[in-house]
Amino acid sequence: MSRPAIILVDDDPQVLSAAGRDIAARYGKDYRVVRAESGEEALEAVVELLGRGDAVALFVVDQRMPGLAGTDFLLQAQESYPEAKRVLLTAYADTAAAIQAINEVGLDHYLMKPWDPPEDHLYPVLDEMLDEWVANRPAPFDGVRVAGTTWSPATHQVKDFLARNRIPYRFLDIERNDAARAIVEAATGTPAAIPVVLFPDRPAVVQPDRRGLAAAVGLHTEAESPFYDLVIVGGGPAGLAGAVYGASEGLRVALLEKDAPGGQAGTSSRIENYLGFPSGVSGTDLAQRAVAQATRLGAELVTAVEVEGIRVDDTIKVVALTDGSELRSHAVLVASGMTVRKLEVPGCERFEGAGVFYGAAPSEAATYRDRHVYVIGAANSAGQAAMMFSRYAKQVTMVVRGDSIETRMSQYLVDQIRATVNIEVLLNTQIVEVGGSHQVENVRLRNDAAGTEQERPAAAIFIFVGAVPHSSFVADLVATTDDGFILTGEDILVGGNRPAGWTLQRDPFLLETSVPGIFAAGDVREGVVRRVASAVGQGSVAISMVHKYLESV
Repeated sequence: MSRPAIILVDDDPQVLSAAGRDIAARYGKDYRVVRAESGEEALEAVVELLGRGDAVALFVVDQRMPGLAGTDFLLQAQESYPEAKRVLLTAYADTAAAIQAINEVGLDHYLMKPWDPPEDHLYPVLDEMLDEWVANRPAPFDGVRVAGTTWSPATHQVKDFLARNRIPYRFLDIERNDAARAIVEAATGTPAAIPVVLFPDRPAVVQPDRRGLAAAVGLHTEAESPFYDLVIVGGGPAGLAGAVYGASEGLRVALLEKDAPGGQAGTSSRIENYLGFPSGVSGTDLAQRAVAQATRLGAELVTAVEVEGIRVDDTIKVVALTDGSELRSHAVLVASGMTVRKLEVPGCERFEGAGVFYGAAPSEAATYRDRHVYVIGAANSAGQAAMMFSRYAKQVTMVVRGDSIETRMSQYLVDQIRATVNIEVLLNTQIVEVGGSHQVENVRLRNDAAGTEQERPAAAIFIFVGAVPHSSFVADLVATTDDGFILTGEDILVGGNRPAGWTLQRDPFLLETSVPGIFAAGDVREGVVRRVASAVGQGSVAISMVHKYLESV
């Protein structure tokens, strides 16, 4: 297999030569550097590479060129290589155009010319771009393979779990691949026993549950110690921030996550308003960075474990898991986030995993290339999903119950959606039925303003209709609202008085629940601003409160 290409485009021969030399010196062993002196010449190279089936990892393109400008080239080139990273070369006078290109062409970064020394100004940027491209590239054939069918809910659950945990895999559809079907029959005796997860160096796993799958792919599924300074429940942004800061400050920390790190944010295809990422960052990438950071600092991350309940034994907190095991700790941080709200519409439950999905994993996008998909909802997560699918699907229809998408969606997303020709927004509309035989084939929509209904063909439906707090495991222990959000700090004081059962001669700390030593952070708390940055801030502040608590007992 040929090396992936880095396409370098600049009409200045000296710049092209210098950039080609620097890029080849650093990446020539693993990548083929293709140079072009114009956008038109580069497009010819793109067509040739695509015809040979070669991969393109990165475009490094000058903005100001005669004929085809850099952004115009990228708009055309991304139709052939939508997954390739895009970097624009600019002079000082062109920075405004580069920033605008972040939205227009999904630019990943821009570099000012000159970039000497490359070790400081060029290589760090390209290293990050290429590392991210490699991390999201389909797995080679000698890695993990999942044999099943496209419309099997159990197969989808396995694929989604692997994708969210950044485990590369190759999907084998037994309805289209006779060899895969034979492998499944050999492993199970019947093609109906799907999914089957195949490994290059160990026996296959048939119809695995979440924990069995996690163990099979090498994830950490059992705590190493029975006792910790701090146990964190939930691996979303708040929990991961708590793990990073807690471990960095010397606490023995165990983080328990039932699915995959990142929480709801981990399902976002692109978070574009998080500080420090001008071109945005995917939820899975942000979570993976946080996991690596927390682990490096000494936190222990345990995946595919679920908390059944928490009890207090004097000052010790006992965290009971659904498998019957228990962990003990001085303090607990509940950062369990939210559980998606299901859409109560005929057909939704039947086709869940077979065309009906809650959230939108990037791994699903390519499945619906040149097809018509529907996104239900009008908050940022729905807008991000619509933009992601617009790069693959023939048509994306957003179904919005309200009369505007501006109410709950950031303006930058509103602007992007309006500028994307294959995104349709249906206002004052809701889905009333999902139909099909073995998978989703159509939807029935009702326009509440007009009082009319229509049936439309559909390949898939991605649902973002809100969530409820995941707090049932502490509902009988700590004070919550009627809706299940956990009360903390001053919110648990009643008429200025401490809650019943409070045993300490002080008021609850910030983020502390009605039980001393149990804290809450992130979306599961009452009254929080539900943004990734807010959750990260709460998770880090909670560690300061944990230290104050540990000093007081």
